[in-house]
Amino acid sequence: MDPPSHPSQAGNTPASEPSPAIRRADSVSAQSQDSQTAADFLRDQMQLEADAREAMPYTFDSCTNMLGPLKQSVFSCLTCNPPPEDVDAPYEAAGVCYACSIQCHGDHKLVEIFAKRNFTCDCGTTRLPSTSTCKLRSDPETGKKGVHSEKPFCGSAPNVYNHNFRNRFCGCSCDYDPFQQKGTMFQCLGLGTHLTGGCGEDWYHPGCLSGLGPKWYEDANSKKEEKVKTEGEEEEDDDVPMPPGFPQEDAFEGFFCYKCVESNPWIKRYAGTKGFLMPVFLSKETTQATQPASATEADESATDSKKRKASELEVDDSDGSGKRPRSTANSDCKLNRLPAAPAGRFSLFFESDFREQLCSCDECSIYLEKFPQLKEEEDIYEPPLSEGGSENGASTHGSGSIYERGESALKNIDRVRAIEGVMAYNMMKEKLKPLFEAFAGTGKAIGADDIKDYFAKLRGDDEAIKNAGRAAAASSSNDDQDGSNGRKEQSGY
Repeated sequence: MDPPSHPSQAGNTPASEPSPAIRRADSVSAQSQDSQTAADFLRDQMQLEADAREAMPYTFDSCTNMLGPLKQSVFSCLTCNPPPEDVDAPYEAAGVCYACSIQCHGDHKLVEIFAKRNFTCDCGTTRLPSTSTCKLRSDPETGKKGVHSEKPFCGSAPNVYNHNFRNRFCGCSCDYDPFQQKGTMFQCLGLGTHLTGGCGEDWYHPGCLSGLGPKWYEDANSKKEEKVKTEGEEEEDDDVPMPPGFPQEDAFEGFFCYKCVESNPWIKRYAGTKGFLMPVFLSKETTQATQPASATEADESATDSKKRKASELEVDDSDGSGKRPRSTANSDCKLNRLPAAPAGRFSLFFESDFREQLCSCDECSIYLEKFPQLKEEEDIYEPPLSEGGSENGASTHGSGSIYERGESALKNIDRVRAIEGVMAYNMMKEKLKPLFEAFAGTGKAIGADDIKDYFAKLRGDDEAIKNAGRAAAASSSNDDQDGSNGRKEQSGY
């Protein structure tokens, strides 16, 4: 989205035609840029807190390292562990959990990788510099917060790092910039890691899955007549169209990328059958002959197959034994009854009920055991939600408003210091009251310079305080004589 245009400055007005009204408006506009009423401040603060809760809805007071391998949201810190410029150069990647991304790396450059399965948080381990400590875990020897240089988890499911941890995504290995990226990227469900020929739950551009490249739409738009935008129209990221042959977002639940499909060719036969969409080929040279049969044709083929197998099992019963030889083929295998797999490299999109359509015979169950995500939907670990209100007033991490956390902190400090703090607050409030009253009478905004001047005079005597109040009132009166449409009076002072 383009940044809003800057308001016109007074200097842009011709000097030969001075206008008090214009100069007045410009003056108020310039003043409003560095001033706000108390109501404005509270409203802005509440909006900021609401935005923060939406962006970070969970508590962030506990590292997931002790929980072991989980499917969880993972972040890569490029500040603590910058990757080499050469994408082929060796790199010891690391990932941190949601809580550590905020508490331990909050002011660092982070890459949000989203959910990764079987991942253990690396914060506080040797995969990160010793200066990068995990502030959420305690040293078992000293009991103090700030763990570092621990040995990474290397149990039955050690972490596997694909190029996402270098801030590289998709088959095009693009350097992802959320402020420059247009359109939607989709995450592969993943059938194996990049070490086994899969992708490791990589993210893809629709154009790259279709063999057209990440910015295919730019070439397509250049061939069309450039449209003239109406005044005030803004370009939206979601205006990027899907490439030809790519399914609409509401038509599929997820997908397996061409890498995962190629490394697990048995799943190719499901293309175009019940629970699965037609394949999206990586090469547009694929002909119609390589397209799989439709779901209806597949059912008919399965029926014919059953008939053939039944006839093949018929034998001469002239000996009167009534026995029939046992079939060596697994007649209960759904996969064997499906049409032949289409040729070519393609990605396979599936619907929400695709798991119910997968064969679970003895032979096919081997595939399902290898990839539990094919048997049932995975649970993604989520920390407890950060709840607002007084119920979590005692929490200092991610819950309640700033005001509520201030009240909580006040309850937990020494009683004498708390009383002294309240007394100091009341004294400051009484000293600021004359300034607030002077501005509240007209609704005029208090600017930063007003506050600075007033505090400077507070360091003087009582007469200086009165003079500051009279000066503020006189300034407000002069503004009203200029014909200003002052703001309405603010209550609550």
